[in-house]
Amino acid sequence: MQFPMKHLAIAAIFACAGTTFAQQAAPAKPAAPAAKAAPAPDKPAAAAAAKPAAAPAMVAGVLNGETVKIAFIDPLSGPFANVGQNQLKSWQFVTERLSGAKNPAGVKFEVVGFDNKGSPQESLNSLKAAIDQGFRYVTQGNGSGAALAISDAVAKHNERNPGKEVIYLNYAAVDPALTNEKCDYWHFRLDADTSMKMEALTSFMKDQPKVSKVYLLNQNYSHGQQVAKFFKEGIARKRPDVKIVGEDLHPIGQVKDFAPYVAKIKQSGADTIVTGNWGADLTLLVKALNDAGLKLPMYTYYAGVTRNTDRAGRGRRQRGLCDFVRPFEPHRRTRRHGC
Repeated sequence: MQFPMKHLAIAAIFACAGTTFAQQAAPAKPAAPAAKAAPAPDKPAAAAAAKPAAAPAMVAGVLNGETVKIAFIDPLSGPFANVGQNQLKSWQFVTERLSGAKNPAGVKFEVVGFDNKGSPQESLNSLKAAIDQGFRYVTQGNGSGAALAISDAVAKHNERNPGKEVIYLNYAAVDPALTNEKCDYWHFRLDADTSMKMEALTSFMKDQPKVSKVYLLNQNYSHGQQVAKFFKEGIARKRPDVKIVGEDLHPIGQVKDFAPYVAKIKQSGADTIVTGNWGADLTLLVKALNDAGLKLPMYTYYAGVTRNTDRAGRGRRQRGLCDFVRPFEPHRRTRRHGC
């Protein structure tokens, strides 16, 4: 599987969810009885006192076997289908591992895919279809445009439908606005935002003496624009001697051959590439770099997302030419990863 850290995050959500259901349904734990003997209460009082102690067992019995349905809304067709399909399978893998008897409350989980084709409008259509089918939990991650649309729609739905609220679990849409000016109570993000990731990336890059001339190549939408923005701000603070020798924003999901961009990188004299590209846009960029024999270090966000990227960049990984930022995982022995 390709998402070890996301598996841990999702697993934590699922495990907590089952426990939370039980805690919400059960009354508060009664205080421990006093040590000294007390007069025996009458029978009605004794029966009432016994009820709270039995409640947790009763709750577990009620929840046991219930199914929590989660709608997965992401591209399952088009240029980013490989990413969406892989992530859908990852969610489904975790549900199998943490359902039924393996869940603290005996809850079963079911994740169903909805193809939003990477479009905010299709995301809204998918969200409506999911809600109409009874889904109360939705998850999405590929594309902050879709994320903003879903978050806004979920907030409006919940305001109009008290008692039938929907929760949005955002596992990868990293626009900082989603947890700042566009923050909403019903939106929960599992991933670090773009500014956080770039802070980590530039903190590492400032200690790399060979980094002096950087070329920025990113997708032309909010994420790619923010990667460029936060890189320039971060590196200026930490390594003001580093120069930006070139910058391009290309159409997202539309470039079939990155050879012209690679030629511009080579001509610029850059010694380092920084990109927030993901999916096919990263796979094809790595392929073009390999085809041109351009052996420049590349710093990325998502080099570990798909197996296609891993295959395309196998030679670069072996030569130590690609690094990517990822959450710290103390159970892993190595801290450096690349494509």
